[in-house]
Amino acid sequence: MPENGNIYTIREDAETGTVRVADEVVCVIAGLAATEAKGVASLAGNITNSSIPKKGAKALSKGVRVNLEDGKVNVDLALTIDYGYSVPEVSLDVQERVKSSIESMTGIEVGEVNIRVEDVLVDEN
Repeated sequence: MPENGNIYTIREDAETGTVRVADEVVCVIAGLAATEAKGVASLAGNITNSSIPKKGAKALSKGVRVNLEDGKVNVDLALTIDYGYSVPEVSLDVQERVKSSIESMTGIEVGEVNIRVEDVLVDEN
């Protein structure tokens, strides 16, 4: 996550006020969406879907980065994939889930969702 802690304005209205979303919120949405995909063992740093709410946005710093460019949010994800799954298929699923989740929950347009597979988890059983 960027050190400056960007805030995205998603709505400004003179009558009702302004709605803003912090980078950390976008990171949490992206992290949760990514870890819901079948074949994703965790984000970098061993962050799983169930640990994101407990550990908070700061724990996502190794696995999720967001930045605003040309009015769109770009997301970089570092993942550990479960052994036996197709990396291209899992990556495409993650990209679609992350884009859809961010756009539907915040109204912020997503430019790119970039995936870096850092590891493969081999089940010990």
